[in-house]
Amino acid sequence: MGTQYGMVVSGKVKSNNLDVKVTESELETEEKRKEEESTRESDSNILDVSSDYPREKHISIQRHLADLEKLADLKEGEFTMAVSQNTDLHVTDEKKPCPLCPEEKFKACYSHKLHRHLQNLHWKVSVEFEGYRMCICHLPCRPVKPNLIGDQAFSKMGAHYHCIICSATITRRTDMIGHINRHVNKGETESRFITVPAPKPSHEVLKESATDVQVLPNYSTPQKTDSYFNPRMKLNRQLIFCALAVLAEERKPIECLDAFGATGIMGLQWAKHLRSSVKVTINDCNENSVTMIQENCHLNKMKVKLNTKEEDNDEAMGAGEENTDTIEVTKMDANVIMHLRSFDFIHLDPFGTSVNYLDSAFRNVRNLGIVSLTSTDISSLYAKAQHVALRHYGCNIVRTEYYKELAARIVIAAVTRAAARCNKGIEVLLAVALEHFVLVVVRVLRGPSPADDSAKKVRYLIHCQWCEERIFQKEGNMVEENPYQQLPCDCHGSMPGKTAVVLGPLWSGALFNTGFLRRMLFEAVQYGLDEAQPLLKTLVCEAECTTSKHFSTHSPYDENKQEECGVYIKTPNTSAESYLVHGKRKSDEVIRNAAKRQKSENSAEHPAFYYNIHRHSIKGMNMPKLNKFLNYLSEAGYRVSRTHFDPMGVRTNAPLAQFKTILMKYSTPTYMAGQAEGPVHLAEDVQAGEQVQAAADGKAEDAEFLEDDKSGVAAAMFTKDYPTHCAAD
Repeated sequence: MGTQYGMVVSGKVKSNNLDVKVTESELETEEKRKEEESTRESDSNILDVSSDYPREKHISIQRHLADLEKLADLKEGEFTMAVSQNTDLHVTDEKKPCPLCPEEKFKACYSHKLHRHLQNLHWKVSVEFEGYRMCICHLPCRPVKPNLIGDQAFSKMGAHYHCIICSATITRRTDMIGHINRHVNKGETESRFITVPAPKPSHEVLKESATDVQVLPNYSTPQKTDSYFNPRMKLNRQLIFCALAVLAEERKPIECLDAFGATGIMGLQWAKHLRSSVKVTINDCNENSVTMIQENCHLNKMKVKLNTKEEDNDEAMGAGEENTDTIEVTKMDANVIMHLRSFDFIHLDPFGTSVNYLDSAFRNVRNLGIVSLTSTDISSLYAKAQHVALRHYGCNIVRTEYYKELAARIVIAAVTRAAARCNKGIEVLLAVALEHFVLVVVRVLRGPSPADDSAKKVRYLIHCQWCEERIFQKEGNMVEENPYQQLPCDCHGSMPGKTAVVLGPLWSGALFNTGFLRRMLFEAVQYGLDEAQPLLKTLVCEAECTTSKHFSTHSPYDENKQEECGVYIKTPNTSAESYLVHGKRKSDEVIRNAAKRQKSENSAEHPAFYYNIHRHSIKGMNMPKLNKFLNYLSEAGYRVSRTHFDPMGVRTNAPLAQFKTILMKYSTPTYMAGQAEGPVHLAEDVQAGEQVQAAADGKAEDAEFLEDDKSGVAAAMFTKDYPTHCAAD
């Protein structure tokens, strides 16, 4: 017995009220295991969330409800594993404790009651993530406040969730959901608690315009991700590429900068298609984005030159040797790199407004270079957040029928002021406002004279809120006694109260350059950019203020009219040396001659703003088809075209009164009283149309025209029904 007593130590372990004997070696192993568990639990509360140390998942994180029920058996098994195998022992499993509740909160019960408890109190209030359920835990894992006394501390404050990704313990379910969403937005989707043998790849490869890019799973959330990539901006990238391709035809090579690279998709497309014509620099201030840009360069078999400071540090080249072009990747603030270096082409595409980077962009941009910027702060530009537009752009706006063109002119006005502060003028080459972005492309003209000419085109707009008529204020500093006299309409005299507002300051010049747009279309056809071609055709027609039937698709390099306002462009009869004299700027004489030609071409500018045909339709009348209505306006002697800003918009130099008159005359009543009414009305309309064409644009002659109309129907409907329609609008 003494020898047996020396070898066996009697130890009491409480398991379902059974007293068993445990060997000394097995008892030591259990003590070590408990110490390891306590150390692991303490480390889980101390370790930081960003720790990458892999750990086992908490018992409250399971895939199925049956796994939680098995934990009850496993908890009893933890005791029986330490017990020596004895045939005389009989462990009953009729009552089982809850694996996620302490004994004082929930006592052991039978299986059916335990199933309801786990389902109602733990499983239904769980948080799901990637197939796992983070159930609520009542175990003493989370420290509670010391002001609670006794056993009530754990029952009231001990409920919490264990994060599957990090070591955090969170009490509320809504806070836990937000905590998981923050992990997802940051790209931290791999759980450090779950040890999987083959983890899923965290990068996804997307392809656009023969360019491959790696993106994170959360690439569609610009606020949180380090590599934002929006497939809906493909049209925007194609337009910018066409503008750069046109500049590359004028002079080679050109240094271009993508100030906000993100994934580097735009700079990669430049280098891959234009090759030796451009020297591409992709910049981003985020370290993760810079790493991804380098990986995408290697993926597209491009050489990488890394520059994270003011000094250049060369990095290892790509694996392939098919493409010998080199892309410079920099990690700087966008303002810093634009202050340090000069570029021929700069593109700004931050998240939101670009006004914070305009001064730096125009500081060192070369003469006759191009600056393009994409603004995605649509809520402020489209007059949904007017106070934000006043704060960012210093502009007062309201929601109008031409709000998209108003947004483009707001951005150009901000660009003009930023360029003028650097003694530079601008020439607007392209302005596009679509559903989710506003793109502006301008050419830079050095010198105080171009700066003064551009600054004079920033004016205020008088907008009638009753009939949507609008006109830019006249030049001059003298205060007018009655500003309403500038409006072509007479709403102020016929309507009570104040009927007009002053919007601006806005850009009052042209939004397009026909020659540049034609060359962009030529480049789009050459490189097979199918999505940009229809839009560019519409822009050319809009710039020339003609309909699509008069559009011709000939090579832009074969005609002499492709002279842009303020800039000489390359033609087949001239060489590149005539534009750049050993890399120096153009002489002042050439710029002065270009400015003179610009003044002579101002008369051919497209009309400002447009009218929506539905907005001004007559109540109770069926308006004509849009293309037919364009022909009617053209036959009346007015310039007319469609606009990309609004699919039902009409850009014309006709006054609003004439626009409504022609629209009403060629509209048919909804319910026709007789078939003979149409031809008779049409004959009268032809006669009235001749009067409209012969009448002047003044308000007095417009009123005289309405009085001389013998039909009586047009004048009655125009003066009586239209105010009712506007009030309804």
